[in-house]
Amino acid sequence: MSSFQIVALMVVAYIILIAAVSVIARKAGATSEGFVRGGRVFPAVVIGLFMASEVVGTSASIGTAQGAYADGISAAWNLGALGIGFIVFAVLFAKRFKQLDEVTISGALERAYGAGVRRAASVTMIASLLLVATAAYVSGGAMISTLLGIDAGWAVVIVGVLSSVYVVIGGMRSVIYTNLINVIVKVAGVVVVAVSAYFAAGGYEGIQVSLPSRMLDWDGVGWNQMGAWLVAGGGAMFATQYVVQAMTAVDDEGKARNAGLYTSLVLIPYGVLAAFIGVCAAVVHPDIDSLQALPSMVVDLSPFLQGVAVTGLIASVFGLISALTIGSSTLLLKDFYQPYFNTSGDEKKAVRFARLATLGCGLIPVAAALFASDVLGVTFLAKALRASLAVFVVLMFFRPSYGSRQGALVSLCLSLPAVVGWYLAGDPFGIDNAYIAILTPLVVMTIAQLSGRGTKASTPIAHTPAAAAPVSAAGSFREGRARTR
Repeated sequence: MSSFQIVALMVVAYIILIAAVSVIARKAGATSEGFVRGGRVFPAVVIGLFMASEVVGTSASIGTAQGAYADGISAAWNLGALGIGFIVFAVLFAKRFKQLDEVTISGALERAYGAGVRRAASVTMIASLLLVATAAYVSGGAMISTLLGIDAGWAVVIVGVLSSVYVVIGGMRSVIYTNLINVIVKVAGVVVVAVSAYFAAGGYEGIQVSLPSRMLDWDGVGWNQMGAWLVAGGGAMFATQYVVQAMTAVDDEGKARNAGLYTSLVLIPYGVLAAFIGVCAAVVHPDIDSLQALPSMVVDLSPFLQGVAVTGLIASVFGLISALTIGSSTLLLKDFYQPYFNTSGDEKKAVRFARLATLGCGLIPVAAALFASDVLGVTFLAKALRASLAVFVVLMFFRPSYGSRQGALVSLCLSLPAVVGWYLAGDPFGIDNAYIAILTPLVVMTIAQLSGRGTKASTPIAHTPAAAAPVSAAGSFREGRARTR
């Protein structure tokens, strides 16, 4: 059996496995709430691994290796920042989000800032998630094209269709279960590649002799970049849709906190391994495109180990895309379809829309992926957009009286074009767009605070037992609006 056949067989077996899990979990998606919440509660370690799998996609794996190929081991900070963000999330925010029991980040923000902010936050979050999906398709397409010898464009389309369809089948429960498989496979894959890359590069001595010393410096990318990663990456975790959504799948506040800590235990070492692979690739393959750093090291493996690595990388694509599509479709369902187009709360219509929205959110970024190339840049642009929402999460829980509701709405309306515009302009004056994402809402809210105009935000109120009873999504939205008046 040829090397290609062995790899292809292992990949096909993996795809069949996650398809089977999705079919088994499909009953949980029979209602709209079951589709977006998973239909049951899960142990903290399951949700922790689920969130880790969501974060460690191809843009994290291949993008980190790509960054390390050029800048050295310090590229690991881009995932390390996310791990730190989850630690902060676990300590300061997990309990509070669990008390709110809101399935969307926009619904949580509405408690303090009103329905206008809910819609603006939803648009910002959807844009962010679709940008991350675009980066995932770019890196995934490049990887599959190199490893399986097919056209990169077709690789993107195939990944988009397959990863979207299995979420459509089973909803949130299938995403949780399949991501448990994904995280195990992708960690195994990155460990295999890292060990092989170490020996291929001649060990530590070979790396030292072949590369400039800065490639092994933990601050090689510079404090400005590391700070931007901490702001955009770590800050984004406070206000990411699929993280907030995951908090509704555990049954108490302690488990919500522990889930965040379990996630960090996966992300930090994974980032170091991915960056180390990029450094080794710079020794072994010094003249390749940096985007091929990780795939080039996979090609050098024996057939079986190559199959493990390729399956792990494909799992990275599927795991991330599944989280992004379920998150985006949940926002579209809760914030736009139910309150405006399904006011009667018809469950059949809601489930049908949730499935169609999931498919659409999985396929729309495919077109954008055909033209994007800067994986880490696009990924952290998306995280910067979420970091602007994180400002309001912090204020909502700790300083709800700061600024005003009107200031919050203006901030969100300005943040999206400001951050995207700054990114497209090439981050003028060396100021990363992540800092613009944080400064825009802070400046606007400070002006609102000093002027003394506008309605103050409300302290978000946790669900009462009565409020936690099942209600239609449309009814839930109307109740949320009434609370903010």
